[in-house]
Amino acid sequence: RCTQNLYCDPYVHISLCVLDAMAAPSPAKSIGDPGITPLSPTHILKDAEQNEPTGHSFIVVVAIDFGTTSSGYAYAFTKEPECIHTMRRWEGGDPGVSNQKTPTTILLAPEKKFHSFGYAARDFYHDLDPTESKQWLYLEKFKMKLHTTANLSIDTDLHAANGKRVKALDIFAYALAFFKEQALKELSDQAGAEFDNADVRWVITVPAIWKMPAKQFMREAAYKAGLATRDNPDQLIIALEPEAASIYCRKLRLHQMIDLGAKTSINGYSPPENVGAGMAQAKEHVRRNRQSRTFLVENVIGELWSELNEGDRYVVMDCGGGTVDLTVHQIRMPEGHLKELYKASGGPYGSIGVDYEFEKLLCKIFGQDFIDQFKIKRPAAWVDLMIAFESRKRAAAPDRTNPLNINLPFSFIDYYKKFRGHSVEHALRKSNVDFVKWSSQGMLRMNPDAMNALFKPTIDHIIQHLKELFDRPEVTDIKFLFLVGGFAESPLLQKAVQEMLQGRSRIIIPHDVGLTILKGAVLFGLDPSVIRVRRSPLTYGVGVLNRFVEGKHPPEKMLVKDGTRWCTDVFDTFIAADQSVALGETVKRSYTPARPSQQVIVIHVYCSEKESVGFISDPGVRKCGTLRLDVSGTESPAARREIQTLMQFGDTEIRAMAIDVATSRSVKASIDFLSQ
Repeated sequence: RCTQNLYCDPYVHISLCVLDAMAAPSPAKSIGDPGITPLSPTHILKDAEQNEPTGHSFIVVVAIDFGTTSSGYAYAFTKEPECIHTMRRWEGGDPGVSNQKTPTTILLAPEKKFHSFGYAARDFYHDLDPTESKQWLYLEKFKMKLHTTANLSIDTDLHAANGKRVKALDIFAYALAFFKEQALKELSDQAGAEFDNADVRWVITVPAIWKMPAKQFMREAAYKAGLATRDNPDQLIIALEPEAASIYCRKLRLHQMIDLGAKTSINGYSPPENVGAGMAQAKEHVRRNRQSRTFLVENVIGELWSELNEGDRYVVMDCGGGTVDLTVHQIRMPEGHLKELYKASGGPYGSIGVDYEFEKLLCKIFGQDFIDQFKIKRPAAWVDLMIAFESRKRAAAPDRTNPLNINLPFSFIDYYKKFRGHSVEHALRKSNVDFVKWSSQGMLRMNPDAMNALFKPTIDHIIQHLKELFDRPEVTDIKFLFLVGGFAESPLLQKAVQEMLQGRSRIIIPHDVGLTILKGAVLFGLDPSVIRVRRSPLTYGVGVLNRFVEGKHPPEKMLVKDGTRWCTDVFDTFIAADQSVALGETVKRSYTPARPSQQVIVIHVYCSEKESVGFISDPGVRKCGTLRLDVSGTESPAARREIQTLMQFGDTEIRAMAIDVATSRSVKASIDFLSQ
């Protein structure tokens, strides 16, 4: 007797049968649609160790931290996992900004061919003649587009500084290809011979709050850049940024961090009364150690970690340029594996929010119409202005009393006069914007309160989110809060976090806070099984037909076929939002092609943020992907072919595998979240 019928939009009706009864014909077939028969659902728990793909052993792991504002790479040889090497120093650099990473900026020649990346792109663009620079395509802060685009696809566009459109996939692939080339060149120089890409396992970091389409987009860009191939997907791992930070923080020694709440001195630093001093000393410490680009990671667990007992919990707060990501981890002894306690949360509250506030301030003073025109007509000068703002932004601190001066490029002053017919100075006097004055040296002079006001909306968002997280029942007794990511260096943010927590947990900031994720991503690539249990961010499932039950099912969902009453659109849950799922744990479903000649089975996957979902038509449920089973070449004499599908949700990406039960041959299975 058939109990359920899998239902997939207009394309396919699928019937879900219990294996033992084959007598009754499936209603799907009698409706005349190509029917596919899934069998009874089961969860299998496999041991995580078996899950590691055997096959090629890599000589080196290279991690790329592809950030919103800055990017870089680091690597370690599998034979020397305790030595993490960060990339060579970059040419260029800004005053007051450490150039251990390079800005995430890319420049294409007028014919849309890749020209340069990072400081090189910025400097070249800056030196172009204004009339020429309008032809070149300069992009920055483009990573956020993957988070903010609702229906991300392979064809999503980005806008360059001159307003021209380019394919996002091309830009991401160019950037990854640039890092691939740099890293392989450095490895070849070290080895004294050409280093083969096949010997590299690549790791790319993404925010934990990214949805599957954005992760898949990164993977597609990496394939296009030649880091790995579709036939060998295991050569590339997607790492979640706060997870990577968490893995690195386990290795911290006391002299490698600042404890904001400490009453005693760490590494001879007495605790700062003001937050900024500790950071300044840390930066000095980092600068002294920077000559060596090799970080020794303790094989043993760091001293801080030795204070953690079985079951202790901590939060990693990754504050980057684009997003702020929060992860809650629990430690499992004796190996020190990690278990995620609550699904990753956060939002687009990165430090570029401060840049947007500055832009809003400029619009208020000089007019939105002028700023919009200036960005298009003088794109390189606009970039200069934002660079000048960046270094002053880093000087903002809670106890600062002297004003911050921001250089206005000459072309800004000049173009404003042509545009408005009066001077920049006149605009400032007329604007009624408090705390911002004009200095005779051609600078905007900002009172510290004015600068702090630019941080406020972004920091308020972060603190609000942190409050909500700490109010959750799963998030009690948090021993440490690790503040990581470039924005974590901001004394204003540190102070706000301290005031919100009021001593509820110790706030730890690793010294080289901007490189924490990069180093952790290398460690993750060396041992991806260190995080044993994750939480699903969404509820995933498919639509099925169930036997209609009076009183339980809505009458409008009833479908009568051959005298049997069925309920349509029932949501068959694979995994629920915030459900914990172990590494290697699989969800199993079986499907049968309706006709012996059927070549491909296509099943629509639905998702929702709600934990329990009744029907695929419920509010908040949307079609988010397709599961494709390529059953060509699996024809068998068996009367009924059964394709067993295994889906894994415990990794950083969702994977699918399938086997033809009769022949035990594997069937090509893929889940696509992009081409919707």
